[in-house]
Amino acid sequence: MNPLPTSTLLKNSARRLSHRRGVPAVIKTTYSSIAWLLLLGMCLADSAHGCCAVSTQGNPVVNADQTVILVWDREQQTEHFIRKASFRSEGDSIGFIVPSPSRPQLEESGNEAFSYLAQITAPKISSGMGMPLSCAANSASSYGSGVTVIEEKTVAGYHAVVLAADSGTALLSWLQDHGYAFTPEVAAWAQPYLDQHWYMTAMKIAKDKDDLASRAVATSALRITFKTDRPLFPYREPDSRKDAALLNTSHRLLRIYFVAESRYEGQFSSSLAWSGKARWSQPLGSDQRSQLLHHLGLPDSAGPSHAWLTEFEDDWPYDQAPGDVYFSKSSNQQKLAQSGRPLLDPTLGLGLIFLIPLLWKRKKPKS
Repeated sequence: MNPLPTSTLLKNSARRLSHRRGVPAVIKTTYSSIAWLLLLGMCLADSAHGCCAVSTQGNPVVNADQTVILVWDREQQTEHFIRKASFRSEGDSIGFIVPSPSRPQLEESGNEAFSYLAQITAPKISSGMGMPLSCAANSASSYGSGVTVIEEKTVAGYHAVVLAADSGTALLSWLQDHGYAFTPEVAAWAQPYLDQHWYMTAMKIAKDKDDLASRAVATSALRITFKTDRPLFPYREPDSRKDAALLNTSHRLLRIYFVAESRYEGQFSSSLAWSGKARWSQPLGSDQRSQLLHHLGLPDSAGPSHAWLTEFEDDWPYDQAPGDVYFSKSSNQQKLAQSGRPLLDPTLGLGLIFLIPLLWKRKKPKS
């Protein structure tokens, strides 16, 4: 017989106590509140952990939850962009495009860094698809009119192609010839980047055979390193409201772990306020910094010598954003200890919460 889920046990435990006679109402109420707080904490803990998502078969596809690590080296004007994303699609394979202001370097990155940072920012209680890296020839080659293939490589389970294009129309022509969806929305999304001579990295992910019946596709971590004078997250996407409705999805969570020399804040390129909120912000110890870089597969010389970690959370809407999110040093350099995750550790106190109804004994009436 399979054991009942912890959430079911909590609910049953609260109900049993509420029906016991002789238990003061204040104890019933307090116990019930604690049980539901633990349940809420468990639900929040289970929540996840921009690029342009395009189906390779013309099927609807959207970005789902995303967790991103951004390591900003101000002295070297270098950003390490590590993404752990998931998609929703009805197709057997998915493609996506990542823009970058300079030619990117693509490498595999360890997944362990995400759980490590989640552990660091967790509230404190007081008292694959991986594949060996292989690179094709790095010499640039022209493809038709308006598109240059800068590099092709297989990395972390992706087939990646770094492109330079003259226009959104030329980019779409290349994507169509290589099995990606051809839509005017992608052309409109790409044009502002191409006008600034950004690079486009087109990638394909193939679903595992076991995932063909599922709409969810999770990717392994990929590190994209590029030069930039301002750290950024490519927040803009093609209009995905229609695809989101077709896939019956309306909510996704974006979590960004931002590592720099001090506390940073984000805003849209249009200087409008970004909906992302800082949930945790503190300096990292030297051991924590070294361990993080080790998990990311980066040398100890990468990033700032004294690292400060800020965790942002954003209820990322399926809507057209006013721009990309750029980060700059915050005027507020105070430490922020309260994470967006639950204040109660759902694994602590479960024993006590289950035992209270069992240990409570009704007083026998005096004869």
